[in-house]
Parts: sequence; C-alpha cells; structure tokens
Amino acid sequence: MTTVLVPLAEGFEEIEAITVIDILRRAGIRVLTAGLNGGSVKASRGVVVVPDMTLDEALEQDLDMVVLPGGLPGADNLDNDPRIHAALRKMVESGKFAGAICAAPKVLANAGLLKGREATSYPGFLDRMPEAGCTYLNRKVVRDGKIITSRGPGTAIDFALAIVEALEGKETRDSVEQALVRD
Repeated sequence: MTTVLVPLAEGFEEIEAITVIDILRRAGIRVLTAGLNGGSVKASRGVVVVPDMTLDEALEQDLDMVVLPGGLPGADNLDNDPRIHAALRKMVESGKFAGAICAAPKVLANAGLLKGREATSYPGFLDRMPEAGCTYLNRKVVRDGKIITSRGPGTAIDFALAIVEALEGKETRDSVEQALVRD
C-alpha cells in the first residue's frame, strides 16, 4: 500500500494539511500524520490535531512520499528540523516523491531540492528566493519529476488530487474528484 507522511509542526495551515490527508485517504493511500514531538499539535488558527505518531516513529516506516503543509510558523518549524531535510533528501535520492504547499516549498529549497527545477509557492516565498535556484511558476500546482508544489489554501484540493494522480494514476484521481462534486 502506498504510504505518505504528512508531518505536522506547530502553526501548520489547517486547510492544507487536512485537505491533503482527507483526499489521499479517500484514494486508498495510507497517510501517516506525525508530530515533530509527542502529543497534540496546534495549527495556525487554533485547531488542535492529535497526530498518528511522532516523527521519529514515522521515519522508521517505508514511505513513498513526504508532503509538507504550509502555514506560519509551521513551515518555519519544519524548516528548522534537520530530520525533515534528511527525510526529504532521502525521498528524492531514492526516486520517491516529495511535496510542499504554501510556505513549505521553501523547506524543499533549503534542503537543496529545487535547484534547476520548476516550482511554485505562496506569493513571497520561492519567488523571492533566488538562492533556491528554481524557476518560479505562478500556477496552482507544479510537478517537476517527483517533486510537487502548490500555492496555498485555495489550491489544496488541486494539490492533493495531483498527488493522488502521481501516486495512484489518473483513473483514481478522476474517481476521487468526481465524488468531491467539483465543477
């Protein structure tokens, strides 16, 4: 079964995290939520989530993808955790997927994973990071190889569906999207 890790750091963006978790699970993907530390995690607007496990426990699993939700200070907290950078590098080096939305693509950039690639983010992040070495595109979702990035809360469904398509194929994506009753 395809397994995706969604790490949750204090201050994560609720819509981005929960939308990705929900849609991937609708597609039959095993989603592991993991807090950087033990216990519940408070999101950027005060929603409290109890992750499935700690990050250390999750990193012992056989993962197919790591997806980072944005939000502040959530993305900064992810960026400041060396385990996150190591996990992302491991994914890319082993030919697996990595994804990030909103402010979180800067974590991919700071891990050195966007050089020479196309990517997007919330306005004011990657587009103001020339050191990222990527081509910034003003699109809802950008997939460059096995790295998928997206803009923000308003693009979370598009981002999640792009992940479903990348991991499980277009037929699964179309089935999930149809059940969401999107125009």
